[in-house]
Amino acid sequence: MRTQRLILRAWRSDDLAAFRLINADPEVMALMPSTLDSGQSDAQGLRIMDNLSTRGWGLWAVEVQGGSPFIGYVGLNEPAQPMPFATQGQTVEMAWRLGRGHWGHGYAAEAAAAALDFGFSTLGLAEIIAYTVPHNHRSRRVMERIGLVRDTAGDFDHPVLPPGHALRRHVLYRKSRS
Repeated sequence: MRTQRLILRAWRSDDLAAFRLINADPEVMALMPSTLDSGQSDAQGLRIMDNLSTRGWGLWAVEVQGGSPFIGYVGLNEPAQPMPFATQGQTVEMAWRLGRGHWGHGYAAEAAAAALDFGFSTLGLAEIIAYTVPHNHRSRRVMERIGLVRDTAGDFDHPVLPPGHALRRHVLYRKSRS
């Protein structure tokens, strides 16, 4: 897929090195449970590549047209673990992770809008959700910019994080095709 400034594409093996740098950056991963070491990052990247290849959609590699060949990922994903709001096999989430040097340019919203359109127009999804920790104001602004609406009744404690963990509470956003 192409947007005005970006290309959303299948991953290439040489993207993994740049992905390692993104996942090792403490500022990028500040609102995730931890940074990822090289092995963890490569395993995650290979899972993303496999899912995209198998389904034909997923978390696309993002590059800037005429510029950076890999700035992170943006796309659609089925939650890996059961979530309190999810119906297995029917819930699709919007997700993104960009390298810090590419924040503040509107790339996440631009790519996410394209992925959202793909989800509704090509996949025929009825709804797409997104979630993050309450104090992730950057991601929440992206969600709102692309038309997702906060579902305060759907806010939840992330099931893979233990009680008392600073990142356990999450806010839920939704957008329906209609």
